[in-house]
Amino acid sequence: MVHHTFDPPSPILFGLESLSVFERGFFSLAGQYFIPPCTRDHNPALVLPGFTASDRSTEMPRRLLRQKGYSVHGWGLGSNVGPHPHVLDGLRRRLAELSDRYGSPVSLVGWSLGGIYARELAREDPARVRLVVTLGSPYRFRTGDRGHVSDMYAAVAPEHDPFPARAVPEHESPRLAVPATSVYTRTDGIVRWGACVEPVGPRRENIEVMGTHNGLGFNVAALHAVADRLNLGCGAWKPFVPPPYLRHLYPPPSTGQRK
Repeated sequence: MVHHTFDPPSPILFGLESLSVFERGFFSLAGQYFIPPCTRDHNPALVLPGFTASDRSTEMPRRLLRQKGYSVHGWGLGSNVGPHPHVLDGLRRRLAELSDRYGSPVSLVGWSLGGIYARELAREDPARVRLVVTLGSPYRFRTGDRGHVSDMYAAVAPEHDPFPARAVPEHESPRLAVPATSVYTRTDGIVRWGACVEPVGPRRENIEVMGTHNGLGFNVAALHAVADRLNLGCGAWKPFVPPPYLRHLYPPPSTGQRK
């Protein structure tokens, strides 16, 4: 399979990213009605922010998830300016600390760049990871692929990608040994949505929602899917099926196959 280069989304989609403020506003008002309560004990989750963001960007959804009974935690590493050594070392320590504290593997939820970290952590230490959920994460990006913040990323991130598996195209990299859910939106104005999905297979799925890239962390459909995945028991994975009253929020997802 040949790797197809990804270009930035259209200027129209980029402009529509300003609508993320409405997604955040709606979530603050009605998010509690879309998040199912936690049904699992001692099931920790670590939430990783997107590029240039910090735990402040995920504070609102984490707070609501905690109110619903989920054991969710921020990464505690400040602003995400790329996979520098201190970031990766801090992530490894944070994952080990939560896994040891709860005596169980940790669910990783990563927004955009944070989702790339989550997948590579799962490859590196699958015994400590229960599942991975990514939100608009362009993990299929390789050299030459670009989004609307690629120049900024190149200016502050390490010159060389520190993840060995990313030296080859995603479809040639080892499959994750843990369940993986990719949440994406076709109206993503920051990265091409096709870079955020993978071929559907055993314990791998794509979930499409309607919205913006910058609003995915407050998108009620995305957060409902995240909560649903966190409620899965260890070894009891099954594909996401939205409840009947929310099905209109989920368009038919991509199979992840490139045409």
